[in-house]
Amino acid sequence: MKLYLGLVHHPIVDKRGDVVTTSVTNLDIHDIARSARTFGFSGYFIVTPIKKQHELVQTILDHWNTDYGNAYNPDRKDALSFIRLSESVENVKNKIKELEGEEPFVVVTGANFKKFDGDTKSLRTKLSVDKRPMLLLFGTGWGLHASVTDSADYKLEPLYGASSDGYNHLSVRSAVAIYCDRIHRSL
Repeated sequence: MKLYLGLVHHPIVDKRGDVVTTSVTNLDIHDIARSARTFGFSGYFIVTPIKKQHELVQTILDHWNTDYGNAYNPDRKDALSFIRLSESVENVKNKIKELEGEEPFVVVTGANFKKFDGDTKSLRTKLSVDKRPMLLLFGTGWGLHASVTDSADYKLEPLYGASSDGYNHLSVRSAVAIYCDRIHRSL
């Protein structure tokens, strides 16, 4: 099965629920690429409509593709080599359709989902019937906007830790690593 990952910077909600565009961060570029590569994803899309952020990401990727960056850390170059930039989630879906010949099965994540379709084990059952490539989307800020989550094929159960007081606020990098591991183990 082909697996793709997307880190969405727009449309995102802020803590008041307003639609915003968040900033791309260097750590998210590197760490999420490494997690996706480790767990067998075929591509990692960074989604932002802001051209200056595309330029920033490209500058970082170009650095690791130089002789110095490659010689310094070839494993990082390998992980970063399959990053793609996109202006929108819709463009990501179209690119996957172009690559794979069919639209992806879109899975969304969120720490604050009140309703969800199931965990990674039930996702595996669903994907054993629906053989499309999977696109796993993560939001930044305070999460994906409803325009993304409402149109998804599957909402994954939020991650819960050991906190008895309900604290649930992982970094997106941590959440990506945990979900990638759980999905890998369930496939």
